[in-house]
Amino acid sequence: MSRRERIRVLSVETLSAQQRRLERQTFEYAREDGVKQVLDREIYHVGDGAAVLLYDLARRTVILVDQFRLPAYLRGESGWMLEVPAGFVDGIAPEVRAREEAEEEAGYRVGEVQQAFKALMIPGCIPHLVHGFVAPYTPADRIGNGGGLIQEGEDITVVELDIDRALDMVASGEITDAKTIMLLQHVALRVFR
Repeated sequence: MSRRERIRVLSVETLSAQQRRLERQTFEYAREDGVKQVLDREIYHVGDGAAVLLYDLARRTVILVDQFRLPAYLRGESGWMLEVPAGFVDGIAPEVRAREEAEEEAGYRVGEVQQAFKALMIPGCIPHLVHGFVAPYTPADRIGNGGGLIQEGEDITVVELDIDRALDMVASGEITDAKTIMLLQHVALRVFR
């Protein structure tokens, strides 16, 4: 019996279908020891995403964006987070979406993007696959102010940081976004060596 065959979905109940979809799924799970269990899980379907870290190797800098995130605020933090430009794929090729987000959020037009990873960020409850990319930039690639889209509630500030400062901010807990941390570590290991 394959691993997939050990799972049998018994029921799916839609709890919310506002902007995204929240479901309660009941399934039967055949354990390694052969015992079957019936389990319930709430699954939040948000769709896949694309994220891109822009880096300037010559100047040893990276581009991040600073924006408000309600879940961070609800944890007792300020709510403002430094992150890489990112957005939902929504049927567009991930590398295309990454380039679009670099323009929309950061104001930079980039050419080729290189895939750094594909990762399930919270696989216990969200089937959200993030496609992480990196791309070189120079000051000449700046085509606008960035800032995001007002109609999406975005109020974004573009931040250019020295790579070592950005890594220090990860270690100190100032940068807490997982995809951003992963992409910063990727360029630290593979680009800025």
